[in-house]
Amino acid sequence: MLDRVTLEPVFFAPFVSSVMRVEADWIDYNCHLNMAYYNVLFDRAVDEAFELLGCGIDYVKTRRHSCFTAEIHVRYLRELHAGDPVRVTFQLLDYDAKRMHYFEQLFHAVDGWVSATSENMSLHVDMDANKTTPFPSEITSCLAKMKDSHAKLPRPEAVGRQIAMPAKA
Repeated sequence: MLDRVTLEPVFFAPFVSSVMRVEADWIDYNCHLNMAYYNVLFDRAVDEAFELLGCGIDYVKTRRHSCFTAEIHVRYLRELHAGDPVRVTFQLLDYDAKRMHYFEQLFHAVDGWVSATSENMSLHVDMDANKTTPFPSEITSCLAKMKDSHAKLPRPEAVGRQIAMPAKA
């Protein structure tokens, strides 16, 4: 969303995606959303957040820079089914010259429960040089504004979790 007076993005906390729907072709033989398509929903929300930050599709086409996922940790908490409406929240946790660390939550858009979470590390990449490169100042400025807005949110309890077997009693 752009502020009509300044024509600068408005960074709500957290960023909330548009409503998406679970597509029937994404349902697996267990009769719920296949694990791969949770990532599709998370990725579509990231595309919306990146547009707000100024590093969306037009940025990729004109600057030949993009953001690539380096690491991701998804937790599957509750099943989704064909036709379910969903929204994804995006919370920028931190960034540096070449990286973004963010956390997403996938919500049922009507009932409000959390279906999955995704913690991510993305790298800013010069696509012609095929290597990481610092964000330009206009993107860094947007990242700073988003981080400032999102810093008011509590840190999600799932951030930094690792996969491990439960301790034996």
